[in-house]
Amino acid sequence: MNINLTLFAQALTFAAFIWFTVKVVWPPLLRAIETRQKNIADGLAAAEQGRKSLEVSKGQAEETIAQARERAGELLAQAEKRAAELIEEAKAAAKEEGAREKAAAKAEIEQEVARAREQLRDQVAMLAVAGAEKILRREVDAKAHAELLGSIKGQL
Repeated sequence: MNINLTLFAQALTFAAFIWFTVKVVWPPLLRAIETRQKNIADGLAAAEQGRKSLEVSKGQAEETIAQARERAGELLAQAEKRAAELIEEAKAAAKEEGAREKAAAKAEIEQEVARAREQLRDQVAMLAVAGAEKILRREVDAKAHAELLGSIKGQL
């Protein structure tokens, strides 16, 4: 009987231990486990949110880099266009300057030609007078015959 009573006492003690564990020890353990699970779940959620945020940030960074490259390309194209415009403006200015110099040279040449013609007229008139003088064997007064000499110059 002792074995039965011992067995009964051990079963009763074990039941009391289980009841005490369920009522006193188990709730704080469950709260600690639930708190730990919640902390782990929150950490995993934060990590997932951080990963998504990182992906969004990478996308924004790539977009910003693409925009910067596009802007740099536009600026480069504008600079090349402006350089071409400046070259064309310089060419046009050089052509205008060349045309002005050509016109000035042409005017100067025309003046020189006019002066040369005038000198030739004077020389031809003098030669004509000298020739007439030799033919007539007498001296012709250039001052007296200025009108005649002027008409000869006009005809030449």
